[in-house]
Amino acid sequence: MSASAMTEDETTATPAVDTDGRGTTRRTGSLALLAAVVVGLLLGYAGGLLTPGLVRPGDTSVEAGFARDMTTHHTQAVEMGLTAYRSATLPAVRQMAVDIATGQQGEIGAMQTWLRQWGLAPTGSEPPMSWMPDGRETLRDGLMPGMASSEEMKALREAQGIAVDQQFLKLMIDHHLGGIHMIDAVLDATDDREVVRLATTMKSTQQNELNNLLDLQKQAKG
Repeated sequence: MSASAMTEDETTATPAVDTDGRGTTRRTGSLALLAAVVVGLLLGYAGGLLTPGLVRPGDTSVEAGFARDMTTHHTQAVEMGLTAYRSATLPAVRQMAVDIATGQQGEIGAMQTWLRQWGLAPTGSEPPMSWMPDGRETLRDGLMPGMASSEEMKALREAQGIAVDQQFLKLMIDHHLGGIHMIDAVLDATDDREVVRLATTMKSTQQNELNNLLDLQKQAKG
């Protein structure tokens, strides 16, 4: 999955019609979700374009490393959110999933706009987490903090019924905890106003979502 775009299957796939007639509603909802994600991405790009910085961070800077790594981190969260939106059982979980997917897609747009403004490529020469002190030590099997493995993502895509809700909530709780750890690191290291502004917003949003995810996890356990 690319940093700024999702495959057609991920955004338009529609679950089979349920016995209670929700299939048509979900088809309409999937189209609305696609539109919302696109709008969020465009708003993210617009936000970055309207607030250029005076000093451009370099290719190996903290700011560039954070933007690249958090884009990768967010991209996985968007995929998780779209999967849960299509297949989760609890309406509150599906709503949380779409909120996360659209919100983080917009933030991806803002971070990719920064890189273009700074004259930098979307990917850099440095390994993941090199921008963060002892960041390489936080990698687990090459994955950044909180990121799910390919096996875990496959299990989420293949899950059915309440298992979708349960797996999504567990993975996203870990994902947010890892993301907040990365956000705290960049806030400690940068004085770039736009990076600080967006990172602060990310942290507040993810902390609030984390509380809601934990509450939903209790509901999903029955």
